[in-house]
Amino acid sequence: MYMITEAKKVIRIPPSELGDDPDKAVDELTWNTYEGRLAEEDKTFTVLIRNVRAEGPGRIVHGDGAVYQTVKFEQVVFKPRDNEVIEGVVVEILKFGAFVRFGPLDGLLHVSQIMDDRVDIDEANQRLVGKESGKYLAVGDIVKARVVSIDLNEKNPQDSKIGLTMRQPGLGKLEWLEEDRRKRAEKEKAGDE
Repeated sequence: MYMITEAKKVIRIPPSELGDDPDKAVDELTWNTYEGRLAEEDKTFTVLIRNVRAEGPGRIVHGDGAVYQTVKFEQVVFKPRDNEVIEGVVVEILKFGAFVRFGPLDGLLHVSQIMDDRVDIDEANQRLVGKESGKYLAVGDIVKARVVSIDLNEKNPQDSKIGLTMRQPGLGKLEWLEEDRRKRAEKEKAGDE
């Protein structure tokens, strides 16, 4: 889920950055320090920072020479939630499942969680194929899935482990969902006649 929040944090401004335009240095150091990072305190991934403002005078720590400046800014953050239904794109197919990118993170869709069918891997074409249904999942496909587990890695957010499932009504590859809707509409239409 994406949210816009306001944050108050501290940045370190090294002496080499204390030049003619301190506001530019504050902006750039805030972006470099917090954008694209996972905040440990609330487990949110900062996607974008804007409206950076220095608050009060900075502090100089003895023996360091840098200025420690409190800054306030608005941020767009992403926080995956348990049981949240997401829409994402398949970015990688492996023997054990598919990785789905939603927002700035990837989640694993294990082969056992793709469909109610035995799934075989077609390595040559980078697809996971249902043995009986013939349905397949390939790189580039857009899917609806539900988040079933979250283990975020603060040090490297791309190494986070997020588990997904599509084995519930209303979830799956968008083409499958559209096909199911079409079949239900035809069945209803045939029942009216």
